[in-house]
Amino acid sequence: MQAFQDDLARFEKLNAQVLGVSSDTLETHRDFVEKLGLSFPLIADDGVIRKLYGGGRITYLIDQAGIIRFLYKGMPDNDTLLRKINNLQSH
Repeated sequence: MQAFQDDLARFEKLNAQVLGVSSDTLETHRDFVEKLGLSFPLIADDGVIRKLYGGGRITYLIDQAGIIRFLYKGMPDNDTLLRKINNLQSH
């Protein structure tokens, strides 16, 4: 999560919205945001998102039409994500 925060301005420059999703409680999310100084939204999933997209550490690039354009299991390198976003916007 900290890596996304560190590069947040680069994502925003490409009009990309960074979101974090987990099954943790809202209270846990608030503590996490405060501890790491996060400024992007964290979503407390009650299981609905996990059913649609799967669980675990997965990063998705989803376009404005809601189509998944890239999926990465684990924590990808932000430079790779930013290149993918730029490439998607160029087409």
